[in-house]
Amino acid sequence: MSLASSVVKPSAPSPVLNGVRQPPTPRDFVINGRFLTQPTTGVQRYAREVTRNLDQLLLRENQGVALLTPHHDTPDPDYRSVQVQRVGPGSGHLWEQLVLPLRSGMPILNLCNTAPVFGGAQVVCIHDAHVFTQPESYSPAFRHFYRTLQPWIARGAAHIATVSQDSAFQIARHLHISLSRVTILPNGYEHALRWNAGKSKLLERQSLARPYILLLGSRARHKNLELITSLADALDLLGLDIVIAGEAGAIFAQTSIATARNIRWLGRVSDDDLALLLSRALCLAFPSLTEGFGLPVVEAMACGCPVVSSDRASLPEICGNAALMASPLDASRWYQHFARLMGSEGLRSELSARGREQARKFSWSGSAAGYLDLLSQRVAA
Repeated sequence: MSLASSVVKPSAPSPVLNGVRQPPTPRDFVINGRFLTQPTTGVQRYAREVTRNLDQLLLRENQGVALLTPHHDTPDPDYRSVQVQRVGPGSGHLWEQLVLPLRSGMPILNLCNTAPVFGGAQVVCIHDAHVFTQPESYSPAFRHFYRTLQPWIARGAAHIATVSQDSAFQIARHLHISLSRVTILPNGYEHALRWNAGKSKLLERQSLARPYILLLGSRARHKNLELITSLADALDLLGLDIVIAGEAGAIFAQTSIATARNIRWLGRVSDDDLALLLSRALCLAFPSLTEGFGLPVVEAMACGCPVVSSDRASLPEICGNAALMASPLDASRWYQHFARLMGSEGLRSELSARGREQARKFSWSGSAAGYLDLLSQRVAA
């Protein structure tokens, strides 16, 4: 088992006859496009970027595929080889379980943890096993629904994908499937290079005068934000603020909101705002108790922001030697890392360079190519 290669071999030019590009050859699968109707968190980011890169790969081969989505109000992405089809009625889980399999007529690629229970020969990406390993992080209704649904999906799918080796082991264990049925197709870094800090208007609303540690994500319990906020007074003495960006997240059981004069809660920010925050931060702090992948770590590395990360679950394999690591239960060790970074420009520069190199190991184009391989080999078989 290994991470998908970031190198994709160039494809032959699209066939042209008498100066006219020929109609694309339809592929024998459809994409579950329910993610187009959802707010963009890490899981939806994964689906959007994999689909974006599938679109580019299919264009090179002059192939096409349909993406089925519920009716929604937002504009569709500007795909060239992926044809967005809004089908109904309904939305949400009901649409996914009833409308999608009836309208698809062929194998389905599902990229966001769920899929039709009776969807035939599907490929399903399950990002993590948190509802089993960290059930207290989720609302009771969400936890019960996913713990009931996912085993059914896993048993019926042609193949399961996930985003890290740690997630593969946890999924195989908790969903009672063979590890050989799980392929690792990780998140990528390329999208972070499209962000533009110069377009951010954040500084018009917020003052970021002092150096700060950046925290990203929801207030779910497994994100363990309290480890860092418990250090607020000590960090204040170092001249450091704590800046926290991200929404609470409706599916999660919430933690309390810490208050201190050097803690700044920004709520949801745009991608360009995030680029600005990463460009000015002392570091990204990522103290999670568990992560399926840890996309903010790779985004920070791609942007050259030093990272201090938990040493649990998938994070050692994602960070490599490009981050300072610490137990998510050892607040004193985190304080030591922050103090070292505050006092050493050389260390900050070294981590920035290592991070950029590490981020390039994770490619959306490589994962998209991996899905095409799975759909050609596993589903056809």
